[in-house]
Amino acid sequence: MLSSMTGFGKSVIQNNGFSVETEIKSINSRYLDISLRLPRPFYQFELDLREQIKKRISRGKLYLTVSAKYEGINEELSDIDVKGLNATINLLEQIKKNANIVEEIKLEHVLNFQNYFMNDTQDAKEEEYKIIVQSVNEALDALEIMRRKEGDELVVDFQKRLEIIENSISEIERLSSASIKEYFNKLKDRAIKLTSDLIDNQDRLLQELAFLSEKYDVTEECVRLRSHIKMFRDAIKLNEPSGRRLNFISQEMNREANTINSKSVSAEITSFGITIKEELEKIREQLQNIE
Repeated sequence: MLSSMTGFGKSVIQNNGFSVETEIKSINSRYLDISLRLPRPFYQFELDLREQIKKRISRGKLYLTVSAKYEGINEELSDIDVKGLNATINLLEQIKKNANIVEEIKLEHVLNFQNYFMNDTQDAKEEEYKIIVQSVNEALDALEIMRRKEGDELVVDFQKRLEIIENSISEIERLSSASIKEYFNKLKDRAIKLTSDLIDNQDRLLQELAFLSEKYDVTEECVRLRSHIKMFRDAIKLNEPSGRRLNFISQEMNREANTINSKSVSAEITSFGITIKEELEKIREQLQNIE
């Protein structure tokens, strides 16, 4: 089933005085982009943790924050190197001056350079990292539940819009034959009036007019459009990320709708063609949120 790319998950675990809190927020992104913040003692495990996340999430911008502390006496995992902190602030002041930046230096700016002034007071232990992994997985569980729930709601919306498109295709098919005949008769009457020298060769004239009128037949486009709708419905039932596949199918559907509108010689057909494009645009907007 489909999953949205937006969601939130949180987990808190306490084990033998070691407390871990994990928060994950995800938003739309063309690819998988992970922003990961770990306690300093666990930086060495960052690559491993990223690989574990990639096994569960394929698309989206993920903001993942893990905080950890020891209960009791040793609550902090790091302390401050005052000299390093002062050097960092001086560096930021110099950058600000050279770049002619008027914005004040804020805590968030300083924290971007925390490697220069934060000293570890605890060494990371494999057992503690396992607790962090457990917390991250529990937060991912909560995130995926929310993403699937929103994905289910999007499926309902897609089905509704596909039904509108199918109804419009049916109306186009119903109107197409009559509009082609009407267009052919108009061409014939106009040609007879304008080309009296061809009246003696009526068979050739009618053959040319029939060829012209067939150019405006949209039967093939309607058949292909129905085929794309079936592929779309099949794709949203897959138990795998289908966002890219659905984007491609919707582009093909839009191409057929454009062709129908360009061939149309009927205001009614054009109106239904515009309805199809409107619904497709709404679908494509929603697809930006699908994993």
